[in-house]
Amino acid sequence: MEKQGFIHSLPFKLLVALALGIACGLALSSMDQSAFGQALLNIVVTVKFIVAQFISFCVPLIIIGFIAPSITRLGNNASRMLIVALILAYVSSIGAAFFATAAGYGILPHLNINPDVDGLKELPEVVFELTIPQIMPVMSALFFSVLVGLSAAWNKSKLITGVLEEFQQIVLSIVTRFVIPALPILIGTTFCTLAYEGTITKQLPIFLIIIIIVMVGHYIWMTLLYSLAGIYSGKNPMNIIKNYPPAYMTAVGTMSSAATLSVALECAKKSVPTLRNDMVDFGIPLFANIHLCGSVMTETFFVMAVSKMLYGEFPSIEKMILFCLLLGVFAIGAPGVPGGTVMASLGLITGVLGFDGTGTALMLTIFALQDSFGTACNVTGDGALTLILTGYAEKHGIQEQKLDAVL
Repeated sequence: MEKQGFIHSLPFKLLVALALGIACGLALSSMDQSAFGQALLNIVVTVKFIVAQFISFCVPLIIIGFIAPSITRLGNNASRMLIVALILAYVSSIGAAFFATAAGYGILPHLNINPDVDGLKELPEVVFELTIPQIMPVMSALFFSVLVGLSAAWNKSKLITGVLEEFQQIVLSIVTRFVIPALPILIGTTFCTLAYEGTITKQLPIFLIIIIIVMVGHYIWMTLLYSLAGIYSGKNPMNIIKNYPPAYMTAVGTMSSAATLSVALECAKKSVPTLRNDMVDFGIPLFANIHLCGSVMTETFFVMAVSKMLYGEFPSIEKMILFCLLLGVFAIGAPGVPGGTVMASLGLITGVLGFDGTGTALMLTIFALQDSFGTACNVTGDGALTLILTGYAEKHGIQEQKLDAVL
């Protein structure tokens, strides 16, 4: 997301849509017997269906547009330190995802998540079904992106690389001008139907508990990252942690790693010599785009809760393992998608876990409720990975140098 005021941010718009949707749903529920209420409900259900179809259609385009160009850029610019940084970011992200998965299987069964809530009202059928098939399945888009990206990089294909770069800009325009503006509509209509049925009012306390659990998980993961970084580098991680509160609070306020980058760099610079100066210049901007451990942890835990809440069961272990492994790739490969990880990984939510429009909308909303804390975890964790980079450079005799030389 661009640096902007909170009232213009995507999370704020989603929260407004959520509030309006719930209010509208409760109002429609109170005038359930009137013809006017039924007509409005028919419109809401139909709009929700069409918007969900449109967003689903765009998912493969988003995957191809961001994953493939990212791979070609990696192939053209790969170096020793860059590869190490990518491995660190990926391992941290999937580690956070597996940690959240284990916590989900261990904690969520003990919470009162009941998909069969008594007394729910039934929604009317969709009046006008505008079906918009995807150009290809989500998994096909992912493997197509990987194969084309790697092949273009290996063959140093300037034409295909240029086409992919331009296609990325086209997809970014689609996301910015069409998908993002459509999200509040999907959120509003979804929560309107949930409020009409009675689901959301009876499940709200569970949502709040889940958000608190996730925030605790963030602190546990940051503690683990800094502890491992300190052990590996032989340096005291507290020399870094004590300088990071401004970056953490800025991330909470902006909900954007990009908007927090200047503050994060300043905090990391204060940690020299514990952090090596060239590793700060190299690592902090890079990790701001590819290291999303907090967001990945949040999304993984939330998909399990939403799956139980809407579909009556948790995803299988096999599906969760695949989801976690691919989510780490998406976190690295799609850093520029407005709205962060939740937008980039819509394909996994629908393709791997089989979520429908209601599940996707619910995920988008509860993710937005704590997006700022997930971003803060991402940003703060970057300091730990930069400490590991510093330790790696010193252990392997890599001399301190300017940023251009590192790349």
